Amino acid sequence: MKKIIGIFAAVMALASVGCSKKAQVQINSAADLAGKVIGCQAGTTGEMYAQDESGAKTVKSFKTGIDAALALKNGAIDAIVLDELPAKEIVKRNPDLVIVNDQFSSEEYAIAVKKGNTELLDSVNKTIAAIKEDGTYEKLIEAFMPVDGNIVIPEVALVDSKEVIRMGTNAAFPPFEYVEGSEVVGFDATMSRLIARDYGKKLNIIDMSFDGLIAALQAGSIDFIAAGMTATDERRQNVDFSEPYYKTNQVIVIRK
Repeated sequence: MKKIIGIFAAVMALASVGCSKKAQVQINSAADLAGKVIGCQAGTTGEMYAQDESGAKTVKSFKTGIDAALALKNGAIDAIVLDELPAKEIVKRNPDLVIVNDQFSSEEYAIAVKKGNTELLDSVNKTIAAIKEDGTYEKLIEAFMPVDGNIVIPEVALVDSKEVIRMGTNAAFPPFEYVEGSEVVGFDATMSRLIARDYGKKLNIIDMSFDGLIAALQAGSIDFIAAGMTATDERRQNVDFSEPYYKTNQVIVIRK
């Protein structure tokens, strides 16, 4: 079994990797990505943008944003296209990297379920609506995106049930999903516990590669996806999406 390393420890380890002496590439906006070597996480909307719209010379896909950051620090790529909050987490721990001030692509995260699973989809939507109405959603935002940077993981009461519902994710996407100790935690993980509670089942979180999540859902290996996944028209051909629960932007990370 592959050894799981805590996501924050892995991000911290980036700080010890020095940048190469490759000449600095000037990137001040999305327009400057044309002709450059761009890194991204495989299967993400950042990858879609880099491949279809950036005009990049080469697009290199990595298993995680952290792997892309290592390549950037080593000079193997010129920039990374990544979701805003995970990008901020990486940059916070690596002072030799910086985010370009150009939020060029707005998108919304949603929960994905298997095509036609209306029972689960309706339950997910009810949970999302309920936590937004009763203040729980704002508490999750405050817990995982605190102004002072000190994350406090909320507790969710366990369901007394022998039935299990399986959530698929890629635990390399803080603060939405990451590994702490041996447990997958984060905004999506806590919200999924609430979804499972309302559905009357225990939650089993399955960590896998992001670009394998939809195939796993279609194959029945998992019951839903909560992984900071953007509800795109292309993905809607293969899965059904809940109502959106978080709005974000794509950003560009470069070496200082």
